[in-house]
Amino acid sequence: MMTQPLRLEIKRKLAQRSERVKSVDLHSTEPWIMSSLYSGSVCIWNYQTQTMVKSFEVSELPVRSAKFIARKQWVVAGADDMFICVYNYNTMDKVKLFEAHTDYIRCVAVHPTLPYVLSSSDDMLIKLWDWDKGWMCTQIFEGHSHYVMQVTFNPKDTNTFASASLDRTVKIWSLGSPDPNFTLDGHSKGVNCVDYFTGGDRPYLITGSDDQTAKVWDYQTKSCVQTLEGHAHNVSAVCFHPEIPIIMTGSEDGTVRLWHSTTYRLENTLNYGLERVWALGYMKGSRRVVIGYDEGTIMIKIGREKPVASMDSSGKILWAKHNEIQTVNIKAVGADAEIADGERLPLAVKELGSCDLYPQSLRHNPNGRFVVVCGDGEYIIYTALAWRNRSFGSALEIVWSTEGEYAVRESTSKIKIYSKNFQEKKSIRPAFSAERIYGGVLLAMCTNDFICFYDWAECRLIRRIDVNVKNVYWADSGDLVTIASDSSFYILKYNRDLVSSHLDGGASVGEEGVEDAFELLHEINERVRTGLWVGDCFIYNNSSWRLNYCVGGEVTTMFHLDRPMYLLGYLANQSRVYLVDKEFNVVGYTLLLSLIEYKTLVMRGDLERANTVLPSIPKEQHNSVAHFLESRGMLEEALDIATDPNYRFDLAVQLGSLEVAKEIAIEARSESKWKQLGELAMSTGKLEMAEECLLQATDLSGLLLLYSSLGDAEGITKLASMAKELGKNNVAFLCLFMLGKLEECLQLLVDSNRIPEAALMARSYLPSKVSDIVSIWKKDLQKVNSKAAESLADPAEYPNLFEDWQIALNVEATIAPKRGVYPPAEEYMTYAERSNESLVEVFKSMNVEEVPSENEDPAHEVIEDEGVEESQEDAVEVEPDDSIDGGVLVNGNDGEEHWGLTIKY
Repeated sequence: MMTQPLRLEIKRKLAQRSERVKSVDLHSTEPWIMSSLYSGSVCIWNYQTQTMVKSFEVSELPVRSAKFIARKQWVVAGADDMFICVYNYNTMDKVKLFEAHTDYIRCVAVHPTLPYVLSSSDDMLIKLWDWDKGWMCTQIFEGHSHYVMQVTFNPKDTNTFASASLDRTVKIWSLGSPDPNFTLDGHSKGVNCVDYFTGGDRPYLITGSDDQTAKVWDYQTKSCVQTLEGHAHNVSAVCFHPEIPIIMTGSEDGTVRLWHSTTYRLENTLNYGLERVWALGYMKGSRRVVIGYDEGTIMIKIGREKPVASMDSSGKILWAKHNEIQTVNIKAVGADAEIADGERLPLAVKELGSCDLYPQSLRHNPNGRFVVVCGDGEYIIYTALAWRNRSFGSALEIVWSTEGEYAVRESTSKIKIYSKNFQEKKSIRPAFSAERIYGGVLLAMCTNDFICFYDWAECRLIRRIDVNVKNVYWADSGDLVTIASDSSFYILKYNRDLVSSHLDGGASVGEEGVEDAFELLHEINERVRTGLWVGDCFIYNNSSWRLNYCVGGEVTTMFHLDRPMYLLGYLANQSRVYLVDKEFNVVGYTLLLSLIEYKTLVMRGDLERANTVLPSIPKEQHNSVAHFLESRGMLEEALDIATDPNYRFDLAVQLGSLEVAKEIAIEARSESKWKQLGELAMSTGKLEMAEECLLQATDLSGLLLLYSSLGDAEGITKLASMAKELGKNNVAFLCLFMLGKLEECLQLLVDSNRIPEAALMARSYLPSKVSDIVSIWKKDLQKVNSKAAESLADPAEYPNLFEDWQIALNVEATIAPKRGVYPPAEEYMTYAERSNESLVEVFKSMNVEEVPSENEDPAHEVIEDEGVEESQEDAVEVEPDDSIDGGVLVNGNDGEEHWGLTIKY
């Protein structure tokens, strides 16, 4: 069989320019990569934030090797100054510095479990250091006759390690033994690098040399298995990727080459234009690879992290770990085991068998009897239970029909359809470049610009749709299909009866297919990662890793996933949807079938049947149902179903159902609810309810507005007392002021230590009280500034400084008896135009019949129609002059202008 290239996505995840990079390493738990530089420093980068996290100035000479020791939070580095330096990367403290060799240190390697570090040097020695023994050198390995360029531990037998030297050999050593176990000799020039195979059982290692080749060795037979040729300069770095079947080789020619680790075919060549390659770094369990160059560091991600896994309708899951196929059964977890949503299922993993190719996709057929594996440009169909090979062939990809037929895309120009019995039925050569195919009710073929749907039987064009397609998901009914693109997904209805009558009637089908084959129902602006249908409900996770479902165009978020996860399937008898992560942990989330059915019936307008389903939905899900109904504008139905008091209150308020809202507020005893309800009652004219609600909410501002609007003196009196008790002096002051209780207003200001304001108010409204207030003010100010206190003038002592003082006293004496008299509202117009009159000015401008002598008391005449008493003294017109020295012009809340206190200097 001709094998096809691996379909590996390669994405650049980080690019950092720097001086020459001599080694790179990936941290096992943090999102960090480390580069050691020719300039003598070591830098740690966070590849998620693309920022430098730490930097260590290790030496003034090149640092050729640095490694993380994650279990100690250390970095160990070896440099051309012949010293090994150890730092704590959290505290940045230097843990240890010691001279390790008598020439440049080329490499340091950390033992996976023991407290050991190996170092190799141009002094031709390899040394073993034990940090638990104070970094004592516990063994020296001699045997190479040139610089020892690299050492690496064998991950399958950590008691052994390999060393690469410019003496053209690779030697294998055991800890505790002074002599090498054996030597691999095959390169024609010096060997720069060596790495062990970690993926499977093969006892292989790879070497890179100045002879411009890399060689794969079997270290059991001590023979060269393959020579990889193609680089145009020295091979400086090599690795077997631990997760993907590829070998990577880096060279001074500036390229990194990717080779298939089984066929040794060249898969790809990477060139990022950063000059010579010096180092490669990787980590087990990750698809990230770091490359160190003359001019910086690049990190790439190879392949998709989506696990190769499939679940059948009974809950049996198959997945591929490398070439090994494993199986787990969700039903094996007993019904009595309480597994919370999102919690990892305790599944027993069984080995089912191995696969002859590297699986890049694995998928059950519709009835679950067969599984097809695709990869390396081939496919193999196995029986799901016994893992027996039933069929195979060439394929870039393979898809199933809902009836169990399958289609194979051999190339962009050749697609074959096979029957359920694995017999070829039809070979198709589309008129366009078929980049992808999708199965289901119809067979779909895609370019990057459009998708064409065909029937499986005759391969007749059903419909062409112009859209860039990333995936296609069919509902089991065959009536609904989701087409997912890069940024949106579309839900379409498939009119199969219309298509059947069109085709059976012999009508012609043009380049676009049957015009009304599909009807667009909904377009949702979200990117689908993975998806599946349950009835008329489309479940998917989006680019933000939220698990959502969509019924009738309405999207509901079920859960926020804490890590990337991929949908496996839905088990109706458990009402749970199952997902798997890249570590093959399986988790489940509850999604009730009855809930989906109810929402579907509501969307179809069949409320009668929906109401018969409602009792089967648990009470704890009723709020979710109510939110759905609210989104459909069905507020009354939502209020009937909702159980959460806060939500029911909001719905009642939206509906204006104040009595229902009041009942909820009584139960909840929530000030905010009473306040909200009070405002609503006031706005709808239900003033008695408004008063009750505002009292319950202790909403003094709302009560002030209500009582003042109604002219309710009794209510304002009650409110004044309540406000004083609660220390709400502003509201209390306004209430007392509106009631004309000026003496109480004045006392409130004094009690609140607002003495200057009290003095100004007395000057404006109660001149008879000014002397008392000035006395209090002086005493208070004396504590702070005695000179300022002495400068305060009392009108009893300095009447000459207070303009119209006697008139002000007369006005106060005249209007005081009328302050507590509240005319009815119907007389408002009689007083409306006089609200801005100055009583002092009115008194001054009255006609004077008699001017008494200075020794006589002023005669007073009540002028009934003016509502003021005329003083016969000082009956002259005086215009206010706001330039009088020391005078402060203030406006009272009743609109009058008054003169404030005069201060003498």
